[in-house]
Amino acid sequence: MEIQIDPHTLERAAERGATESEIIDVIRTGFSIPSKHGRSGKAKVFPYDRNRGRKFYAQKRIEVIYLYEQNTIVTVTVYVFYGEWENEK
Repeated sequence: MEIQIDPHTLERAAERGATESEIIDVIRTGFSIPSKHGRSGKAKVFPYDRNRGRKFYAQKRIEVIYLYEQNTIVTVTVYVFYGEWENEK
C-alpha cells in the first residue's frame, strides 16, 4: 500500500525529532496503538542513546496517526516521546 506523508506530519516530525524514513518504518513495522475519530495509529521504539536538550535518553518512541484513503495510507500527525521502554510490541 502506498504511504503519503502529509506536509503537516513532516513539519511536526522535524520539530519533535523524527525523520521521514522513521515514519515509514513505524507504519510498516510498528505495533498498533489506539486512535480516535476513525483513524489508525502505530508506534515503534528506536534506540536513541544521546542527549535531547540537556537530558540523556536511551530510546525514543515514535507514534504515527494516519487514515486510509482508498489504497493509500495518509499520515495525520506524528508524536515523539523520549525515555526508556521495555518489551513493547
